[in-house]
Amino acid sequence: MSAQPKVITMIPVRMASSRLPNKPLLDINGKTLIQHVYEHVKMYVPGDIVIAAGDQVIIDEAEKFGAKAVLTDPKLPSGTDRIAAALAEIDPDGTKYDVVVNFQGDGINVDPRVNLDLIEMIQKTDCDIATCGMIFKNQKDVDDPNMVKICMGLREGEREGRCLYFTRAAAPYIRNPEKCQNKDFYHHIGIYVFKASSLKKMVSLPVGVLEARESLEQLRALENGMTIRAKIIDKMTLIDGAPADINTPEEYTEALKWIK
Repeated sequence: MSAQPKVITMIPVRMASSRLPNKPLLDINGKTLIQHVYEHVKMYVPGDIVIAAGDQVIIDEAEKFGAKAVLTDPKLPSGTDRIAAALAEIDPDGTKYDVVVNFQGDGINVDPRVNLDLIEMIQKTDCDIATCGMIFKNQKDVDDPNMVKICMGLREGEREGRCLYFTRAAAPYIRNPEKCQNKDFYHHIGIYVFKASSLKKMVSLPVGVLEARESLEQLRALENGMTIRAKIIDKMTLIDGAPADINTPEEYTEALKWIK
């Protein structure tokens, strides 16, 4: 890959949300949720930014604050499919961009600078997908199936490596704790940066056996021989104490206190 890859950040967003209706257009102290997210990305991540919208009202809102947006099928099954569809529309030949950042449209307090290290990781290693994780602080979270774990063979002091598996189970198991050099468990943070060609390949593949079993789409990539690398980070938010993203009425109320 070239020393300076051509980067695009895609922000997938749609109106349908069972827990928080009309979420992208919620007003947060004078700006909509999607405008806050767009402006944070624009501030920190180089390259083009496009909102991959599932609804025309999001397109209309993006035009108000000067963002480029592409309308996609609202029935697409995931944000990954949505950004791939939008990218295919603006770059049908697949030659304009080398790297695609997937930045979630509800990540109002996620620090976009996390993606800079992931872009660099793809440059250095030529992996298909770069993502990140954090060290679990307590066993209760390790045992929680809603907290996805990354299995990777990091030695003490290492902060980056190849992802061997993702799981909702408490893994990897520690058979002999007294002989184990590294007993950390890694919480997968769902931030993804793709090689553009790898994004196109991933959405063309059928749903994987393990993907369906664990309900984790990144397993489709691993099942098909694609490489995913992860960086362990200490912090992922812009403002300490505020919710990283907004999924519930409670998180919305909390965000109003913090996000200016």
